[in-house]
Amino acid sequence: MNNSAQHITFSMIHADVDEQTKTEEQVEESIDTPWRLFLFDDDIHTFDEVIEQIIKATGYSYNKAQELTFQVHNNGKTVVYEGEFFECMRIESVLKEIQLVTEIRG
Repeated sequence: MNNSAQHITFSMIHADVDEQTKTEEQVEESIDTPWRLFLFDDDIHTFDEVIEQIIKATGYSYNKAQELTFQVHNNGKTVVYEGEFFECMRIESVLKEIQLVTEIRG
């Protein structure tokens, strides 16, 4: 391989490493930004089931869980939690134990 071909190959590898580093930084940055866990209304679950599951998932008081449940019912959706991505995922997994409809947005 001549010097010109070696230089092109090195440049391509260097560009790939730079792009990978940028992507890793973007992922780390996006994980640290505020994330929101939405809960959507459905016609399947009772108020009591939703309230109980929100308490189980978040540790919120009965009154806070009830307030969120009414928001979901009246508005079609509400933010149940805002914060770190991994905490959104943890809470979401508990809500989904009874097939509640959720979505995480960042």
